[in-house]
Amino acid sequence: MPNTIIIAEAGVNHNGDIGLARQLIDVAAAAKADYVKFQTFKASKLASPHASKASYQKATTNAEENQLTMLKKLELDEAIHYELKSYCEIKGIRFLSTPFDEESISLLKQLDVEIGKIPSGEITNLPYLRHMAKSFPQLIISTGMSDTTEIQDAINALKEAGAVPANITILHCNTEYPTPMQDVNLKAMLNIADTFGCAIGYSDHTLGIEVPIAAVALGATIIEKHFTLDRNMEGPDHKASLEPAELKAMVDAIRNIELAVSGSGEKVPSASELKNKAIARKSIVSVRDLPKGHRIMAEDMVMKRPGTGISPMKMDTLIGKVLIHDVEADTVFDYSHFE
Repeated sequence: MPNTIIIAEAGVNHNGDIGLARQLIDVAAAAKADYVKFQTFKASKLASPHASKASYQKATTNAEENQLTMLKKLELDEAIHYELKSYCEIKGIRFLSTPFDEESISLLKQLDVEIGKIPSGEITNLPYLRHMAKSFPQLIISTGMSDTTEIQDAINALKEAGAVPANITILHCNTEYPTPMQDVNLKAMLNIADTFGCAIGYSDHTLGIEVPIAAVALGATIIEKHFTLDRNMEGPDHKASLEPAELKAMVDAIRNIELAVSGSGEKVPSASELKNKAIARKSIVSVRDLPKGHRIMAEDMVMKRPGTGISPMKMDTLIGKVLIHDVEADTVFDYSHFE
């Protein structure tokens, strides 16, 4: 059974089009992600007319419009949410969405979404955190732009509002799209685990698939990664997203890494390699023809494959032994050759 929960983050890469949203669900299901996640918000509750856009948003959308105008184009109404959740059920993938306001939290509760995803931007929003803790039995919190003190404050707020620490997963994250490799600081994920004693994961905004794969090797239990149908589409998050083939490659690689780190940790030969032991290792072999009665010296021995005879580690035990019959050159020595 897979250990890592893989969340394919469709986010707002549907560009407000339910047809594109369905195609994104198709891609996530085909890649065998565990969840496909969208974003649920009312633009008017999320941003004021005075909110400017991030530099990466300006570069990928109309630079003249404000954040509110951009977000209005990316809203999904209540009916669309029900359609998308039903479509996920048809495609065999679980539906998630990140809520950004109390009305959106209530909508997701109506949809029987059991996991509450807290985005990085809401980690300092106390009333929001309290509402999330009261609304969802399982919580995932992203920590982009945060320091340890802010994470601690958020976790305290969630616990005080009723969240069970064992049901909280903290995702290390960097909120730059795309995140420069030198800013990933993946070791911070391990620091989060040590500091808070919660399950850990990683929400990735780098280009490519290497970092989330490395995060799994380090112990991430959840991976979240943006994906799109085409990185060249207009919209704020497409440029830092995986395309369909890349998403599938990431999922496949993570599943392989899970297998690779799932062993007992004890260094013993695996069943698959035991058959190669006799082929790859060496035995003590006669370097030349040797007559009956010959007393073995070091120069009589050479180490060659196969490893079916006496181990070269035992060569000192053969010195001085007497042959009980003639042996030809390249004979693999056996203890039956000696007195």
